[in-house]
Amino acid sequence: MAKKFANLRAQMSPVSQARAEAKAQAMLAEMPLNELRQARGLSQKMLAEVLHVQQPSIAKLEKRTDMYISSLRSHIEAMGGRLEVVARFPDGVVKISNFEDIGNNATA
Repeated sequence: MAKKFANLRAQMSPVSQARAEAKAQAMLAEMPLNELRQARGLSQKMLAEVLHVQQPSIAKLEKRTDMYISSLRSHIEAMGGRLEVVARFPDGVVKISNFEDIGNNATA
């Protein structure tokens, strides 16, 4: 018989519970586009309608490992988010501002 996860978690030590929670948060903080879309409660068809493209275009974009920042930005904004490009160095983090006006400036 299946056991409820809440019951299993209650039997874990506090250290194990904290470790599991940290791992779950890390998994939620990093995910591929298709999982992000699903986590936001959107189907490919719904996202395609917002972006005024066909559903296969969404499927193709979600499988890509290389794309234009403007394409990624449109995809994220259609899900209700905002794209930020960040560079991480051993001595700190820098937000790259060059891409904030993509799509806003037709002449550049």
